[in-house]
Amino acid sequence: MLMTLLVVATILSANAQSREVTGTILDATLKDPLPGVTILVKGTTKGTTTDLDGKFRISLQQGEDVLVFSFIGFTSQEVVVGNQSVINIELAEDIRSLQEAVVIGYGTQDKKEITSSVASVGVEQFNRGNFTNPQSLLQGKVAGLNISTPGGSPNAQPTVRLRGISSFGANSSPLVVLDGVIGASIDAVDPNDIESIDVLKDASAAAIYGTRGASGVILITTKKGSSRKGFANVTINTFGSAEQATGLIPVLSPDEFRANRAPTADFGQNTNWRDEILRTAMNGTTNASISGGHQNTNYFASVNYRNNQGVVKNSGRETLNTRLNLSHGALNNRLRMNFNLSFTNTEATDIPGEALLYATILNPTMPIYEGTGENRQFFQPSGFDNNNPVGLINTRTNQTKVRNGLYSYRVEYDIIDNLVISAQFSQDVLNTLNGQYNSRSDRAPGGGAANNGVAQQNTYDRTNTIASANLRYETEIGSGLSMTVLGGVETQLFEDRAFGAQARQFLYDQSWNNLGAAGIRFGENTNLYSNASKSTLNSVFGRANFNFRNMYFFSATLRAETYSGFGAQNQTGYFPAFSTGADLTQIFDMGPFSQFKLRGSFGIVGQLPPSPTLAIGVYGNGNRIQLDPLNLNSAWVAPVQLNNANQFLKWETTREFTVGVDYALFDGKITGSMDYYRRNIKDLLFDVGVNIGQPNPFNPRADQPGQFFPYTAGSIWANIAGLNSSGFEFLMTANNINIGGGVTWTPTAIFTIYKRARIENIGAGGLTLPEIRRGVPGSPGVNNAQVIRNLEGERVGDIYGPRLLNISENGTTVLSTENPDDFEVLGNALPTGDFGLTNQFNFKNWDLNFLLRGSWGHQMLNSYRLFYEGDGNATWNSVITKNTPTSPRISNAPSQISDFYIERGDFIRMDNLQLGYNIPTTSDAISNLRLYAGVQNLFTLSNFTGVDPEVRWGDPTDNGLDQLAPGIERRDTYFIPRIWTLGLTITFK
Repeated sequence: MLMTLLVVATILSANAQSREVTGTILDATLKDPLPGVTILVKGTTKGTTTDLDGKFRISLQQGEDVLVFSFIGFTSQEVVVGNQSVINIELAEDIRSLQEAVVIGYGTQDKKEITSSVASVGVEQFNRGNFTNPQSLLQGKVAGLNISTPGGSPNAQPTVRLRGISSFGANSSPLVVLDGVIGASIDAVDPNDIESIDVLKDASAAAIYGTRGASGVILITTKKGSSRKGFANVTINTFGSAEQATGLIPVLSPDEFRANRAPTADFGQNTNWRDEILRTAMNGTTNASISGGHQNTNYFASVNYRNNQGVVKNSGRETLNTRLNLSHGALNNRLRMNFNLSFTNTEATDIPGEALLYATILNPTMPIYEGTGENRQFFQPSGFDNNNPVGLINTRTNQTKVRNGLYSYRVEYDIIDNLVISAQFSQDVLNTLNGQYNSRSDRAPGGGAANNGVAQQNTYDRTNTIASANLRYETEIGSGLSMTVLGGVETQLFEDRAFGAQARQFLYDQSWNNLGAAGIRFGENTNLYSNASKSTLNSVFGRANFNFRNMYFFSATLRAETYSGFGAQNQTGYFPAFSTGADLTQIFDMGPFSQFKLRGSFGIVGQLPPSPTLAIGVYGNGNRIQLDPLNLNSAWVAPVQLNNANQFLKWETTREFTVGVDYALFDGKITGSMDYYRRNIKDLLFDVGVNIGQPNPFNPRADQPGQFFPYTAGSIWANIAGLNSSGFEFLMTANNINIGGGVTWTPTAIFTIYKRARIENIGAGGLTLPEIRRGVPGSPGVNNAQVIRNLEGERVGDIYGPRLLNISENGTTVLSTENPDDFEVLGNALPTGDFGLTNQFNFKNWDLNFLLRGSWGHQMLNSYRLFYEGDGNATWNSVITKNTPTSPRISNAPSQISDFYIERGDFIRMDNLQLGYNIPTTSDAISNLRLYAGVQNLFTLSNFTGVDPEVRWGDPTDNGLDQLAPGIERRDTYFIPRIWTLGLTITFK
């Protein structure tokens, strides 16, 4: 009885001291229940979790007064219980926590452990506006990354350079890795679907990709579904924009033209040619996505539609992109499967580039049409280099359809808790169909009318297939020392093929869809071709990362690759890298610094050639020969060798050393990084001219030791030179500065200082190239002057020419010399610095973002001034800028450039500005409602008087960008639009 009484008393006493607390946990942003939140009694392991409705129930004893609420990706909260029996709280997303994991090659790494130069930009930091390509999201955001899109064509792809030029014969654009797919098409992802972009800037970070990482690596991660059970939402983002051309080069009005020309030049009209081809472009974009998760499955699906008119009539771009990202976990999540699928369909319409030129300089007294009724046709000026721009954009069509499908499968399995095996298979399929037609009404010299219509159709198919597998092991190997080891194998198969046909002489305008209607299919203005290639890149790679007590860090990487497109003697290359770092704040008391991580790295990466056939003696089609003029069956096409064989052709190799520091002050209120790098590139690939018949030292005879096959073509691809460059990069962000009145300000500043690349060791195997000349301004009169000279020991992109001494009273220019050997350096086309200043302001439900961006130190040739600054003739108008001499005016046509036409390209541009308002809503169906308005290209401050002061990293050619001819603003540069945008984002629960 006594024992029973004691037990009862104890129970009654315990019940008197215990109590029950219940509540609901919500997402502070979406106001949705959060299942799986952990609730612990502070200082103990006692706790519970929320159910699918975000509800919890916990019993507390006397003295258990503080509860800790935590959930991955959200800021933890501590709550003093006091006398409360119901506790309802909202957890906010921890943006900093979500960004701690940085994507690196074949995995992720904690930001604190990274010892290479890596920049990470999340969705909240992206540029905001009407962007048709993902690269624009990073413009002005990453130190050392220059993204340049001269002009404003809706179909122009930006030129991307990381730490300046990295080659001049091969590709200099960073490698794109999309959700782990190496070399994926940038068109395979819509900007709306991107969650984060990580940039591997130095060779030690990029070495894990071997030969693909010589120009840096851009890792794009798309959005995924939620890991919260039963969670799903639908987001719709739609906006419209209006675009107008800006910065038009001033020219003479019709009356001014008449006053400065002979009476015979007056055609009696007042035509503003630019007004006739320009329009206010009305564009629309809609993105709809659904994301969610259930148990071990999460998903993200989206549809993106973009319709981008150009400010020039008949130009534009229409894109439809769809995406599905699906993840599933099985076997208690030890087995994880990911499937990503995207498909993009783009239709682009381009106008002839010369229409932009003639709209600026054609005689403004000329009419648009001549004749009446059925005989009315576009007026065609007589003489050389004179065309009606309205006629050009209406009688010539150029349409391109691009279809890009990308799919990848990835599977991971935890063999044991710290040993993971993974495999991925992906395929990137690109199909391009281009059609061009110059109609019978195209009266331009040599145009459609002269050929009774000319049509062509071209197709290009590319398939990149990648299969890879790797093993990752994590372990503690000592007191405070952790290690992560990765090893893997990979094979990449590249397949390309193309086909094209051109014909002329159409009875009716048939376009390119009926080439069989052409009466002439051989000879001038006709063509028929097809080609195909296949190459393989096999790789083995490994990486080891070490972390000692979060103080000291070390990483080592090695990749070995074999590529079938190199010479038989040099198909395998080895690319090592090492990096180390130490966070001094974990070792010493550094006052206001909460992080001060010093790091240093060295790496070697390679570069693939621009074609897999450069090492072998490729034969192509020569002239068509008809042996019997009366017998068509006697016609043959003779083969001709296109380039010489080079058995020793090998990788370009980039060796790069980087030292840097990552810092944070005042408990993370100020964060940033600084880097200094030196880059040395050897064995640059280049197409060199040779003398046919001379011995080819790169092609020895196997049957005759010491002897060589002769050169049988006029050029050979060889490793001939080197480049040296260096630079300094700076990044600083001040987080949520309270500037009063409830307004917070987050500015981010970046800048880069470049030491321009210098050419070294030109020549190999008896090939001597004292200099490489490029950059012909063109006709009329300056089509023999090569203004860019690249000399051994000098900088890439030096502009050479005479200096203008004076302008005589009769308007003729007097130059310092006419002898090209006496020309001097007038400037350099590459920049010495870039900067970006991003600003974000928040006030209650309002937010304001704007970006100032610019480059400095680069000079450019102003082609409009060179050709059209003088008095001109009866057909051409005169350009009138602030640099145009007026007394006396220039009267002679140019035969050579001079320093007078070389202008500084320094500029500051308000790239984009956006104001947004989050509309409060109490709806059970709507979790987010945002209205925003913005403008892109609001203003540009520059002394350059051409169309666009953006850096020209090379000269566009039919075979791509000539990287040895930077700095020339061509006369077909598309007008720059100012873009006004109004949009709405709504998220449904």
